[in-house]
Amino acid sequence: MEYSTEILHMGFITHDVKQFIVRRPEGFAYDPGQGVEVAVDADGRREDARPFTPTSPRDAPTLEFLIKVYPERDAVTEELHSLKPGAALLLSQAFGTITYRGPGTFIGAGAGVTPLLAILRHIEDPKEVEECTLLFSNKTPADVICERELRHLLGDRCRLTCTHRSAPGYDDRRIDRSYLEDNIGDASRTHYVCGPPGFVTDVAGALRDMGVATDGIVIEK
Repeated sequence: MEYSTEILHMGFITHDVKQFIVRRPEGFAYDPGQGVEVAVDADGRREDARPFTPTSPRDAPTLEFLIKVYPERDAVTEELHSLKPGAALLLSQAFGTITYRGPGTFIGAGAGVTPLLAILRHIEDPKEVEECTLLFSNKTPADVICERELRHLLGDRCRLTCTHRSAPGYDDRRIDRSYLEDNIGDASRTHYVCGPPGFVTDVAGALRDMGVATDGIVIEK
């Protein structure tokens, strides 16, 4: 791990996602959408790292991470949620292939929205933002990360859908080929996809079947 830092602030933003604000290490750089490995800087914990995406502005003096806890399958996220401000963390260098390639359609599921959120926050030209659409799948409305911000940023181009329990203002569908065909009109656009591995595989495959070129699909590789 290349960098050491400490937690400055933390708090829930959904029932199972916490915002972590950490000190930005000197020399740390990244492109919006890239991830870093994060580990707790304590004996027996330094080698047990997990990838998370900085969602703060690229030049901000602090770093923001939005981390979902998985208590039944990932002890690291549970431990991170149990920490207090002042706790020490280790960060790797930034890595990843999900970076901005121009306006397009952003397709995410659950906590996989964080690289997409980082990119959308980075776009400074309002005209480019107006050319972006977000298709975002969650289990229920209570699981949506940064919903108000995304709806404000994208307006009716922020399309939220729920797979377990829906509500007015949300689509009650999965993001499958049928949903993509109903919500994507231009196969020549850039398509950014992030979420659980099965979700990414299925969506990327559906996009290719719909005529989207492989180099027009931005995924983690």
